[in-house]
Amino acid sequence: MSKAVITLNQAQVIYSSKSEEVSAISEIDLTIQKGEFICLVGPSGCGKSTLLKLMAGFLKPTSGEVRMNGQIIEGPDWKKGVVFQSPTLYPWLNVRKNIEYGLKVRKIEKERRKIEVDSFLEQINMTDSEGRYPFELSGGMRQRVAMARSMVNHPELLLMDEPFGALDALTRVQMQGLIREIWQKNHQSIFLITHDIEEALSLGTRVLVMSKAPGQIIESIPVHYSQEALANGSNMVKVDDSFIYLKESILQKICQ
Repeated sequence: MSKAVITLNQAQVIYSSKSEEVSAISEIDLTIQKGEFICLVGPSGCGKSTLLKLMAGFLKPTSGEVRMNGQIIEGPDWKKGVVFQSPTLYPWLNVRKNIEYGLKVRKIEKERRKIEVDSFLEQINMTDSEGRYPFELSGGMRQRVAMARSMVNHPELLLMDEPFGALDALTRVQMQGLIREIWQKNHQSIFLITHDIEEALSLGTRVLVMSKAPGQIIESIPVHYSQEALANGSNMVKVDDSFIYLKESILQKICQ
C-alpha cells in the first residue's frame, strides 16, 4: 500500500480584513501518496496558491487539518521544497552555491554536498555552467537551478506554483520533459499548480480540478500520459483523442 505523504481534512482558509471576510478554500479533503505527481487546475482566484501555502507550512488553516506523514504541519522545513514561478535565486551566489545552499544550512558534510550537487547539476544539464551567476543565465536556466536547489534536499514533497508560466513555448516543453525525468529518477511526490490543462495532463499522474472561490476540489482524474512518454523512451506525450477529450472536459468544468 502506498504511503500518504500529505493529508488534508476539511481544510478551510478565510482571509479577514476590517471590512469583510473572504473564504479562499472550503472543506478540502485530499491525500497525496508517495511518488504521486499531482497537477492542480482551476479558475483564477479559486485558491490554488492558498492550498499550496497550506502544504508548504506558509499558512495555517482557519479550520480543519493539514498533516504530513501523520503530523500536523506547523511551518516550512526542508522536507517540503517549493519552486515559484519566478526563480528566487541568490544573485551573489553562482549556480553551484545556489544549489548547495540548503544543504549547507542543514550542515550536511562537505563531501556529501559535493556529491549531491554534482548529481543535480548533471540532471539539469548545467555542469558546464556551475560557476555562472543568475544574471548570466536565461529564464529557463534560472528555473532549472531553482528546481535543483529545492530537489537536492530530497524533500518528500515538491510544491511548484506555475513554475513554467513565464517561459517561452519551446523552453516550457523542455522544462516539462526535464521535470518528468527528474521525478522518475528521484521518486519524489510533486504537487504542481498550472493554468495550462495540457501541461497538467502531460505531467501528472492525477489531475485535480478546483471550483470557483471558495475553492473546492470537484474532480480527481487519474492520467497516464506522462508514464507512457517515459516508458516509450521518447519523453514526448502523444496527444490522442482521449487526451483531447479530457482537456475539453476539464475546460468545461473550470468554466462552469
